[in-house]
Amino acid sequence: MGEAKENDLAKPFFVIYVVWHPSFELGEKVAGTIMQHFRRDLYRNIVGGVGIPVVFRSACMPGSDTPISVTPEDSEASAIIALLDDNLCESQDWVDYLNTLSSKTDESNRTGFNNLLFPVSFNKATLQKASLKEQALRWDLWKGDDAERITRLISELTYEFCRMLRHHLAQLENPSHKNLQDYLKKVQIFLSHSKHDDDGIEIATAIRMRIYEGHGLSSFFDVNDIPAGLRFDEVLLEQVRISAMVAIHTDSYSSREWCRKEIIEAKTWNIPLVVANSISNMDERGFPYMGNVPVVRLGYDPTDVSRIDIVISRLLDEVLKDFLWCCQTHEIKKQLPRKAFLIPRPPELISLSSIPQGGEQAEVDSKEIILIYPDPPLSTEEERLINRVSPNVQLRSLAEWKAGATR
Repeated sequence: MGEAKENDLAKPFFVIYVVWHPSFELGEKVAGTIMQHFRRDLYRNIVGGVGIPVVFRSACMPGSDTPISVTPEDSEASAIIALLDDNLCESQDWVDYLNTLSSKTDESNRTGFNNLLFPVSFNKATLQKASLKEQALRWDLWKGDDAERITRLISELTYEFCRMLRHHLAQLENPSHKNLQDYLKKVQIFLSHSKHDDDGIEIATAIRMRIYEGHGLSSFFDVNDIPAGLRFDEVLLEQVRISAMVAIHTDSYSSREWCRKEIIEAKTWNIPLVVANSISNMDERGFPYMGNVPVVRLGYDPTDVSRIDIVISRLLDEVLKDFLWCCQTHEIKKQLPRKAFLIPRPPELISLSSIPQGGEQAEVDSKEIILIYPDPPLSTEEERLINRVSPNVQLRSLAEWKAGATR
């Protein structure tokens, strides 16, 4: 049993494959953008410092009309993105190649949803010719130019990867767990906004409508969604803890008590958080705990759906990074001494409040407490500030902790 675990740990955790016919010029552009996003742009500090591995399957093997195959067992989880154009679907060899991949993923998923094939249909005819059983992403039905559609494709894929890794994380906790209903649950978004100005309400409403039109996410809006008879304060704070959050930062946001409470609750529970900057004039007193997270300039025009899409996409990136971190550190967490705690983002002063108090932790020498966080290491000035407030807490990036770095 111990040997099997070691072999599993030696595998790449999550690998993305992109398959396209070499004559499909747009396919190469799409594949390159997918690689740039998941391997280099946003995820390079989460998984081993090099991002999510993205592997191309386009160039054909010598003496063959198709590329080398994909073996799902080579990684703990994998996503195969198949770009379906006329060149691919008019070649029986390539159609057979895709159907073989479909059979492989189906076989490997007897106990879960760890290896999935995601067809991307560039026109309706290709979808019919490929005759795949998997639900396709319909590039051909999306609006906008190629750049806008690529952006949407990456966002849609990110959401599906979130579902995959959420279910994988549940299986790490319970290896026999396979539940389609759990997989189908939507990722919940909490829209934190001020009702003290019209901008906050209008923008929150516009984001909610865009969510329903596009990604199939579930949004928790405000007191209108709280069942009658329940205490609104308990429901709101509980909903924050189980959601990803968009904080819509309008002029009055920082002055509202409940907006501040929602931010502090989100930070305390380390939930994925993005700030949508919609200041129209000025913020009288910037709330200090809104930092250390991505900030997207949204503006205050609720009809600008392109900016709303960027906010939603950035939040999905944060959700996926959170699941990646939890999966990546699942086995590590079992090996940690009681003095060490994992947090999914760079530490800040509010992180000190999340260190467990009382109980067993009271027995731990405060000089030995370590906070372990995703790479890269904190800047010197940030670390000095935290050390000034709490000199007995050591800060280590995951790579530093693995290397046995000490003060």
